[in-house]
Amino acid sequence: MPATDPVPGVPGAGPGDEAGEEAGEERRRPALSPSRAADFKQCPLLYRFRAVDRLPEAPSQAALRGTLVHAVLERLFDLPAAERVPARAKALLGVVWAEIAAESPEVVAAVLEELWTGVGEPAAGGDVPAARVGNPLPAWLSSAEALLDTYFALEDPRAFEPQSRELLVETELSSGVPLRGYLDRLDVDATGGLRIVDYKTGTAPREASEARALFQMKFYALALLELRGTVPEQLRLVYLGEGGEELTYRPEAGELRRFQRILEAIWAAIREADRTGDFRPRRGPGCEWCAHRAVCPAWDGTPPPYPGWPELRATSGPAQAGPAESPHMEGAHGEAHARGASSAA
Repeated sequence: MPATDPVPGVPGAGPGDEAGEEAGEERRRPALSPSRAADFKQCPLLYRFRAVDRLPEAPSQAALRGTLVHAVLERLFDLPAAERVPARAKALLGVVWAEIAAESPEVVAAVLEELWTGVGEPAAGGDVPAARVGNPLPAWLSSAEALLDTYFALEDPRAFEPQSRELLVETELSSGVPLRGYLDRLDVDATGGLRIVDYKTGTAPREASEARALFQMKFYALALLELRGTVPEQLRLVYLGEGGEELTYRPEAGELRRFQRILEAIWAAIREADRTGDFRPRRGPGCEWCAHRAVCPAWDGTPPPYPGWPELRATSGPAQAGPAESPHMEGAHGEAHARGASSAA
């Protein structure tokens, strides 16, 4: 199944590293984000469609559920420690859902249509599916509640105070590669040790998906090493899908510097692809869920003319700070996030 990235423009979840600018807003100088770097590794043309052309992608119910749960887990820590209990989290779920429904009705409509499509096909001679005899939304919201139950089984949020939630990490490597992204949560222990925590609303991944998740976490660890001069003590992935599971990893400075060379190579390849306009498609398992097959040459489609990317060439200075990126939704490329607007490449 596909990984799940943020759904741009949905309220309630913090900013994310994948989104582009809102309509009419001046585009910022691009920077490398973990999601877009992973896209380029997977398929350079997919990267172009998302980072340069910014082709629209329909939100999915998995992505919206991820956004919903991420927002609740962020807001949970606004409560006094003693009140961070399952009942309050589920009450927050209703609050966040009401905000999404009021502020992004088009996203909700698209997701409801997806849910209805899964329920039944159109009845003969009619516009309304024969199986649309009930509302699938309550069951879908219950599935989000189940993810919250799993969260509380994995950790007790009453026992600690995170230092940061939805933390922007933005820096530039000594080689000039700009990095930008948002991490779900940063914890600091009594000795000053850093722990990066990322929530995933899917099940624990197979090997390929786990590698992508660790790529994301090493990206954040390298950015914090640059910003704070210390290697995080632990990278922690919290999987809230069926069964629930935690994966932890302890990075080392030498490993992160080797990872830095990977990011530098990706950024150099992106700049070269921009220079030539040659973002080549790469067929793979992800094609099954790709929203852009109709315009992909690997599937007999014709992509739009390359628009060029003057922002990428405009300056050699550090990536500029700007508006947040777009909310936490894990449905289209990396299980559950959606976040505000920025130009993460």
